[in-house]
Amino acid sequence: MRTPRLVSATYAPGRYARTPVLGAGARHLVTRFSYGVTPELTAEVKAAGGGMAWFRDQLATADSARAESLADWWPDLHRGPADLWQRQVTDVRGTWEVMYDYARRAMARRITSRQQVLEVMTEFWEGHLHVPAIGDAQAVWRAPYGEIMRRHALGRFDEMLVEAITHPSMLIFLDGATSTKAHPNENLGRELLELHTLGVGNYTEDDVKASARILTGYRVDLWRTWAATYRPEDHWTGPVQVAGFSHDNAAADGREVVRAYLVHLAHHPATARRIARKLALRFVSDTPSDALVERLAATYLANDTAIKPVLMKLVNSREFRTSRRTKLRDPAEDVVATYRALGLPLEPPSDGEAAANAMIWQSETIGLKPFAWPRPDGQPLTNAAWDSPARALASMAMHWSMSGGWWPEHGTTYKKPTEWVPEFPIVFRDLVDHMARRVHARPSSASLLQGACTATGIAPDATITADHALMKWHFPRLLAALLDHPDHYLR
Repeated sequence: MRTPRLVSATYAPGRYARTPVLGAGARHLVTRFSYGVTPELTAEVKAAGGGMAWFRDQLATADSARAESLADWWPDLHRGPADLWQRQVTDVRGTWEVMYDYARRAMARRITSRQQVLEVMTEFWEGHLHVPAIGDAQAVWRAPYGEIMRRHALGRFDEMLVEAITHPSMLIFLDGATSTKAHPNENLGRELLELHTLGVGNYTEDDVKASARILTGYRVDLWRTWAATYRPEDHWTGPVQVAGFSHDNAAADGREVVRAYLVHLAHHPATARRIARKLALRFVSDTPSDALVERLAATYLANDTAIKPVLMKLVNSREFRTSRRTKLRDPAEDVVATYRALGLPLEPPSDGEAAANAMIWQSETIGLKPFAWPRPDGQPLTNAAWDSPARALASMAMHWSMSGGWWPEHGTTYKKPTEWVPEFPIVFRDLVDHMARRVHARPSSASLLQGACTATGIAPDATITADHALMKWHFPRLLAALLDHPDHYLR
């Protein structure tokens, strides 16, 4: 019973206040809406006037110049569908390899972009309107599809939905590209209702049939030119009714009916609640209250499906403010956050083992690389999917290899141990606090200090000099202790 008090007294954390950190509230907001708080991001938030001012600035701006330039690192992302497919069939480069590049670019954007809220929300919507970046067919159109999510990530859901559902990549993935009036395929029509809008229990089988009929007419020339067209002769005509939407659907060209139908679904109260709940799951907790969901849904409907007002309502809610340390980073987030925590720059990749390319192997080793979830529901947003012992061990292995600068061994520049230390000599407990402020963006705790002491074999009050054994041989142990601590796993 006395052990906790003894540990607390023995491992009283140091306080190296010269290394700045954000206040708890700002740190919580910025951590949830970024891929990791860095010293540069801390300075940016302080310069903006605090966490909420930074958040408003992020919502108001969307500078994509840096993000777009990263495509030049993976030039196949500039190629069109027919070109990509020709290179596949002639064994120049497979579409699966190009989709690896797509995942790499997404991770690089998350590491380097100053528009962290845009990156986070782009990932959220690519998960909600999920098209896996796997599979030869949808892969040839997948990169342009992702840019739709990015363009609308902070805009309006109704506009995003119209472009997403009628995009060739979505049509191919959910069989809308071959659906005709003679043989309507229900896959896209069903997932549109079940996953993208209303949710289970809010539609009937008759709704699914009508939904599939409305969406007929969009075609993709599969396995040949991959050209996307609309063919009025393939569109089913006749009266349709779906979840309060009705239309005579008399014209052969049904694109206006499709637009009206999708806009109706986007404005449906059930859709509002579904999106509100997913936002709360992602940014608040695994068990958000019905009251919070209803408030977010009401804001969504009152603002014509605009996303920014919903986010503002969410971050100003009491549930959000009190939900600190409740959400776990998934594998790709862990990798991205580790690069950011270690301050590792990315260089244009020269080969498959360079850091900018190896990131997806690191993510896959932990559990899942970006956009690889095979089902149309998108990867899970709750902690249970990512909190297994196997995941923890895989993360520890990744943290250890990066703490020592062993892998990836090129394509980035690891800091030398002396570059981490603010001054010599320094008391170990103060060094741990400085390191916590740099890596975790928060002051150290007794548990962190104890872990650092155990990992390095150094006493809290030991004096660290430039020729100390920690600096010569054991610094990776200290870095790994920081990366393996819960403060790094949580967002």
